[in-house]
Formats: sequence, C-alpha cells, structure tokens
Amino acid sequence: MARPLTHIFRLGRWARILARHGALRGIQNDPNAPAPVKRLIGIFSIGTIKSREPDYAGAFRDIGPAAIKLGQTLATRPDLVGEDAARNLLTLQDDLPPVPFEQIKASIEASFEQPLEALYAEFDPVPVGAASIAQVHRAVTTEGRQVAVKVLRPGVREQFARDIDTYEWAAAHVEAMGGEAARLRPRLVIANFKRWTNRELDLRREAASASELAEHMVGTEGYEIPGIDWDRTNGRVMTVDWVDGIKISKVEDLRAAGHDTAEIANRLVLAFLKQAIAAGFFHADMHQGNLFVKADGTIAAIDFGIMGRIDRRARMWLAEILYGLTTGNYRRVAEIHFEAQYVPSYHNVDEFATALRAVGEPMRGKPVSELSVGQMLDGLFAITRDFDMQTQPHLLLLQKTMVMVEGIATQLNPKINMWDTSAPYVRSWIRDELGPEAAIADRIRTDTETLLRLPELIRRIEDRFPAKGGAPEPPPLPRIELMWERRRRRARGSGLLGYIGAAVAGGLAAWAALMQGWIG
Repeated sequence: MARPLTHIFRLGRWARILARHGALRGIQNDPNAPAPVKRLIGIFSIGTIKSREPDYAGAFRDIGPAAIKLGQTLATRPDLVGEDAARNLLTLQDDLPPVPFEQIKASIEASFEQPLEALYAEFDPVPVGAASIAQVHRAVTTEGRQVAVKVLRPGVREQFARDIDTYEWAAAHVEAMGGEAARLRPRLVIANFKRWTNRELDLRREAASASELAEHMVGTEGYEIPGIDWDRTNGRVMTVDWVDGIKISKVEDLRAAGHDTAEIANRLVLAFLKQAIAAGFFHADMHQGNLFVKADGTIAAIDFGIMGRIDRRARMWLAEILYGLTTGNYRRVAEIHFEAQYVPSYHNVDEFATALRAVGEPMRGKPVSELSVGQMLDGLFAITRDFDMQTQPHLLLLQKTMVMVEGIATQLNPKINMWDTSAPYVRSWIRDELGPEAAIADRIRTDTETLLRLPELIRRIEDRFPAKGGAPEPPPLPRIELMWERRRRRARGSGLLGYIGAAVAGGLAAWAALMQGWIG
C-alpha cells in the first residue's frame, strides 16, 4: 500500500492532465460534488491552460493504460460522470503504440521457456493491433495452424496495480464524504473495475472465458467463437484461431461483399440476448473492433478479456423488466425493482411506475434512430436519485454492452427497432423459464435442495438467510486509512506520550524533593 503523499502526487498529476483537457469542469460545476474535491481540483489546476471544449477521452488516453480502461468503464456511468462525459468516453479507443518486437519475443520465450521457433513456424513481427494491456501478432504454428497470438505488454501488471491502488484510496476518501458520493458507491465501482482488470491481465482466464462462451453458443447459427490453442497459451500469452473477415463497422464493405446488414444486425442483437439472458455469461467488450463478418456471413467475436455474468434470479428480473418496458407494463417493472430491493421499500410502487412510464413511453414503437436504449438508460439514471436507488455494479457491464450492441446494430440498420427485435426472444424465454411447467419444476428442485440442507440451515439459520436483494453480495473492500483518521491516531498517540512524559517527570520531581528533605 502506497503512502498518502504518493497517492496525492499521482492524483495531482492526473488532475492537471484532466484540467488541460477541460475534463474537470463538470465536477466543479456539479452542485452534488463534495466541496473538498472541488477545492483540491482548484489547487491541482493552478497554472494549467484549459481546453475550451472538454475532451474526456483524450485526457484518459494521455494519463495511461489503466486510465483508458477506467474511462471505458466510466462511459457506462452517466449518473457518475455526467451525460456529456459518458458520451465522449464511449469514443475512447484502446490503442497505443506497439512494444518493440524484441521485447515481445523475449516475453514469449521466457513464459514458455523455449525459443519462439519451437512454437511457431512463422511469426509476423509487426502487430495487427496494440492496446493498453496487450498486442496481437499473426503467426503460423509448427503444425501449420493459422493463429493470432496475444501477448501482455511487459510491466503492465505492475503499472495497473500501482494505479488501481490509488483509485481505491481516492474512492474511499470520496465515499467517506457522504451524500451523493456515498450513494454512487465509488469504492464498489473500483472494486469491480479491479476484478475485471485482473481477469484481463491473466490470459488463461480470457482463454477459459472464450471456451465457456463457445459452449453456451453451441447451436447458435451464424455466431462463432475462435478455438483456443491451449498448448501455446499461458498467463502472458494466448493463441487462438485466426479470423478472416470484414470488420463489422465497415458497412459499405459488407454490402459490397453481398451481406444483408439488416439481418446481421438482428442476429447480433439476438446473440447478445442469448448470452445475457439465457446463459447469464456474455461478451462485455462488443465494440466494433472485436466483431468480424466472415465470407459466409457468420459473425466472429474476438477479445474475451471483459466478460459479464448475471445469476439466474437477476436474469429473470432482467427479462421481466425488458418485456415490461416493451409492452408498457410499467407497474410490473416497478414491482420487480421493489422485489429486487433496487428501490427502498419506503417509496411508493405506483409513483415509481409513473416515473418509469415517463422514460419508457417515448421509446415504444420508434426506431433506434429516433430514441435509443442508451437514452432510456440515461432516463433511468435520472430518476435513481429521486428514489434513492443505489448503484448496482453487477449490472454496469450489461448496461455498457447494451449501448455497444445498439450502436453497432444502428450502423448496420438505421431503422432497427431494438424493442421489436428483442421482444419475441424475451417473450419466449419468459414463457420457458417463468411459465407454469418451469415454475413447478423449479419449485420441486428448490424445495428438495432446501430439505437436504435443512440440518445445516437450522444450525446456521442467521448466516444462511440474510435479507436478499437484487444485487449479489459485494466483494470485500480493502481497509484504507483515511487521512483524517491518520491525523487523529497520531494526535491520540502524541497526547498519550505527553501524559506519560508528564507523569514520569512529576514522579522524578517528587522523588528529588523527598531526597532533599523539601517535603515529608
């Protein structure tokens, strides 16, 4: 754990970069921002020449790799950073100058403890892509398999660990200020960011995620996950099948190749829904650079460092919320929010239903070119403060991915209606999972499992039956000593030493007086 002065120095350096890009005005003008934060921003910004137009993406890019990843995470949080900043951060591209090939070669050889030539018959020294965490090279294995080789940047784990340490320290201090800062739960946001990033920094985890997603998507026509070469994969290197195709963002090239872009858009949306709602495990980095269309029209996804996971109970709520919004059943959507404890019980269900109607009604029956899922999420964020809804970090990746998928689908088909595309699938899933037969089967299974656990449940009833809400149990957060706690501890320590010193001095003075016969 770094010292407070180290954290303050880092934050000051980052704040000056943000100030030069005009990226701190939103916080300074926000009436809900804590006053101490505004004062620190003013101090750190002294002497900087500020850009007239705020460029949040440029600021995070200049700060460094960990900030790029944090910026992409904050793009899902218009409630935290503001709508303008969130929109700007969505443009943040994760690309950096490549690491020299000599360093990449040395890293591969050190991790496998054998020469590069023993692993790959051919290896292109020029990367096809270089991001903040890793870069990718094209290669051919000694067996003749066409592959892509992803290699971590040297030193990236250590750099991320240092920066995240400071993020945790800063989040703890901001949350301790209370008010709106506490409601937004910045510590939990950083805890989730740390967990996602640590997964990305272990390429074995990414390979395992790709393998698991491929199993979930078996039987999904027109959607493909590249195979993993496990013999050439470890924590720092991952080898996967090479994907030949057109980037999904190149719409004109797709049309020129004879592809039906409207059909591809529908298929992409349905593939995402199957992952998120049916499997509860979804590709959470579905930006345009990670999706290709092969010659036969198959959508091929790559880069599985960021994955989202939703438990079955939350998926059931999510499906009902989506279906309720598409059908206009706002009362049921409101009830789900209370059942999941997203909204505190002291609020009124009907009032919340009316607030939801104000967000949902303008969207129904209109193409995404007019109103979008992203705008709906902005509207939902706007009412969270009125109903004391705490941030649900386990849903942030889902929200981010929904916005990404919508953006790509809109490029492919500007007239797409996300609700109309989603409704049949969601309706079918609800019927299968929440219908009478499914409810009976689920009840039998649940009751049987409960009976089998009854002895243990009786012994540990208080531990085993906490109040259930819509969010999973938050991860343990690191203990961070706040600066004012540190000062109080030192003050108490110095005060105690003073008392002890005074007592010793008084005792010595009394003993000297007795020896001299001055008293007694």
